[in-house]
Amino acid sequence: RRLLLVAGLVAALGVSPVSPIHVYTQREVYGTVGSRVTLSCSFWSSEWISEDISITWHFQAEGTRDSISIFHYAKGQPYIDDVGTFKERMEWAGNPRRRDGSIVIHSLEPSDNGTFTCDVKNPP
Repeated sequence: RRLLLVAGLVAALGVSPVSPIHVYTQREVYGTVGSRVTLSCSFWSSEWISEDISITWHFQAEGTRDSISIFHYAKGQPYIDDVGTFKERMEWAGNPRRRDGSIVIHSLEPSDNGTFTCDVKNPP
C-alpha cells in the first residue's frame, strides 16, 4: 500500500529586527507500508545560524484538524518523540550547520498518512 506524506513548512520570524528564514520541503513524499522515508527540510537565512536555533516537526493525521509535535531540536540536541505514534521509528538526519532539518521515518504504517510541518526558528 502506498502512503502519501505531505510535507509543509513554517518559517518563524521572531522579534525585530529579524531576517526571514526561508524553509524548503518536498511538497509530497510517497512511501510504502514497511519502508522508510526521509522528510527533507532545508532552510536559508542571510543571518548566521544561531546556537539557539530550533527545529520542530509537527504531524497532522489525514482527516484530523489537530497537529502534534513529533520531533524537536534545540540547544544542539535532537529530542525524538518517545511515547507517541512514531516511537522508535524516527531518526534525526539533519545538521543545522548545513541548514538541514531533515528526519527519517522508518517502518511506515497506514496511520502515517498526513501532513508533516517543519518549523525553523533562528533567534538572534
